[in-house]
Amino acid sequence: MKLGFIGGGKMAAALIKGVLKSGICTPAEITVSDVHAPTAEKLRGETGVMIAASTAEVVGASEAIVLAVKPGDALAAIQGATSQQMESSMRWAWQGGGGKEGKLLISIVAGLSIASLEKAAGDKLRIIRVMPNTPALVLAGASGFATGMQATDADAEIAQKIFGGVGLAVRVKESLLDAVTGLSGSGPAYVYTIIEALADGGVLMGLPRDLALQLAAKTVAGAAEMVMQTGMHPAALRDQVASPGGTTIAGIEAIETGGLRAALIAAVRAASQRSVALGATK
Repeated sequence: MKLGFIGGGKMAAALIKGVLKSGICTPAEITVSDVHAPTAEKLRGETGVMIAASTAEVVGASEAIVLAVKPGDALAAIQGATSQQMESSMRWAWQGGGGKEGKLLISIVAGLSIASLEKAAGDKLRIIRVMPNTPALVLAGASGFATGMQATDADAEIAQKIFGGVGLAVRVKESLLDAVTGLSGSGPAYVYTIIEALADGGVLMGLPRDLALQLAAKTVAGAAEMVMQTGMHPAALRDQVASPGGTTIAGIEAIETGGLRAALIAAVRAASQRSVALGATK
């Protein structure tokens, strides 16, 4: 698959590296443009991907294009790509996705609605909106995606292949993508904070810093894997560890007293609402 990226920042880099690790694409099949030349060159040095001089060049070289720019730059990037493509008389049509003409654009821009993307693209792009997260870099991502009016089942399969190849990818209604953003899009940062805090607790109780961090990270990863593999509710798994009068229930009491549960719920709500607000300004 020939895959293009408009924008080569952190999220794009994580996806590119994950896609390469999974074998979905080779470096020669990925073309990237970024307005900041050093960012693009750094990415080429790390991955061997092709670097384009313009967004139009990315579109012309790709079957599917990932839009990975800041929210404030996204609509201009789409409009620039479509107008440049027309002016240069390059071939727009990619005969795929059930025979419809036009390229497939996959947006990972937070808060930007499909309607806004389709308005900017006109009839030249078929739109899928995705909210991925950075663990895609290590093939452990979690993504939700929604399809636009012109996108086909074949387009959805492409999105599933790309994002499912670097972790979990689920198709949802677009109205749920802000919640996906608040939970899994921003969620790794919450978990990093938890890992750091657990490690700090270990250091407080006498463990060396490097050992405490290693134990904390592996404990979080192992607990998450238990949830995924067993399919059991986290509360049931927690009850298996919390013996009557034991150490774990004493720790859980401290967690509940400190309000960790409420803080995490509030974090998801705040990030989701921020995603809504970002979309409302476009």
